[in-house]
Amino acid sequence: MTGPRIVGDEEWLEARRALMAREKELTRLRDAIAAERRALPWRRIGKDYVFEAPEGRVTLADLFAGKGQLLVYHFMYGPDYTEGCPSCSFWADNFEGIAPHLAARDTALALVSRGPLAALQAYRARMGWTSRWVSSAGSDFNYDFAVSRRPGEALMSYNYGTLQRDADEHPGISAFVRRDDGIFHTYSAYARGLDALNGAYQLLDLTARGRQEEGPAFPMAWVKRHDRYPGGGS
Repeated sequence: MTGPRIVGDEEWLEARRALMAREKELTRLRDAIAAERRALPWRRIGKDYVFEAPEGRVTLADLFAGKGQLLVYHFMYGPDYTEGCPSCSFWADNFEGIAPHLAARDTALALVSRGPLAALQAYRARMGWTSRWVSSAGSDFNYDFAVSRRPGEALMSYNYGTLQRDADEHPGISAFVRRDDGIFHTYSAYARGLDALNGAYQLLDLTARGRQEEGPAFPMAWVKRHDRYPGGGS
């Protein structure tokens, strides 16, 4: 294996400045794309989605918790799962502690899955999470937002038709706005579009070895639920 090129201070600084110029290009592009995202048209939510929550049956409007905006993370926990998806669990770990910051910007966050509420709450307790998590079992919510395969469907179109999948559950995130004239869907992202939500990945991308996903059978084969790493993940 070829090792890194070892250089002196001046050459390292020159290389780092050159990379910083590229990083600034990416920052400007990211800002421009974020502006385009905010400028997307909205679509009105016409269905009365109902979810099972610890306090009973709640509506999509209730998930806003009095805020004007709502982010829903579509967590892979199907009706017959005994544990949450390891990858979605990895993502959910990154959501801890951010609720007050989102609330300060008039935004709520909720996890939604098709699994039974009791199973979701038990897994939430096991993981030590505080994020709100409700069950969409019995509603079309997951189907309408293209994260669950409909009964009898051989293949489902995922990530706006770029992928065809035979699995029942898939991850995603959706954004909503609530106003006096209704609730509106403003954005959804799936697959690699979720990368930016994972702070652990962003930190690993700063290191010399990166994500170290070249060897496994598939990139995220290394990921475990945080209580399943040797030593509890510490």
